[in-house]
Amino acid sequence: MRLWLAAVPLLGLTAQESPQFYNERGSRAFKEGRIEDSIRDFDMAIKLEPRYAPEHWQRGISLYYVARFDDCRKQFEIHKTVNPEDVENAVWHYLCVARLKNPGEARKGLIPIQSDTRIPMMEVYAMFRGESTPEKVLETARRGNPAERELHVRLFYSHLYIGLYLEAQGDKSGALKHIGLAAEKYPVGHYMWDVARVHVERAKGK
Repeated sequence: MRLWLAAVPLLGLTAQESPQFYNERGSRAFKEGRIEDSIRDFDMAIKLEPRYAPEHWQRGISLYYVARFDDCRKQFEIHKTVNPEDVENAVWHYLCVARLKNPGEARKGLIPIQSDTRIPMMEVYAMFRGESTPEKVLETARRGNPAERELHVRLFYSHLYIGLYLEAQGDKSGALKHIGLAAEKYPVGHYMWDVARVHVERAKGK
């Protein structure tokens, strides 16, 4: 996922009236586990800058965690219009539909992706298509003798999306194991690490 920060037009707005202010405050709210607050701020950012609505995948993730699965689905469908080759977008759309309906329907409606170049994202995509396994995702992540930092990042995303895949299949313990590894063993300096951490905290009732 690419990070979204709205440009702030200088139209007489104060800092606290700008879309960037609400976007940043919403991001902080999510990281602190205040998911409903994050959605209110993300909605205000979009109200101030409607043209940025398709960019806002962070809002889609927040919607997932408050069980607004149809709104979540719609957010990731419009995100495809600005980020068409992002496996993560397709996966979060799948997760929303799986909770709204079931994993079978989610697989049927999986957003087509041709070429996400990040390893192992296409193997992650194949897993959600039912054409690969968690073991193959981890194997792919380790291929090519990557440098230590690159391997660390690959394993973070592998464990995060293996965990989310298992959760969609109803394997809560397996999901928590893998997302826990992503959050605790393979931290990365990105919003998605906060997603893994918040997910684990909510699962453990913290």
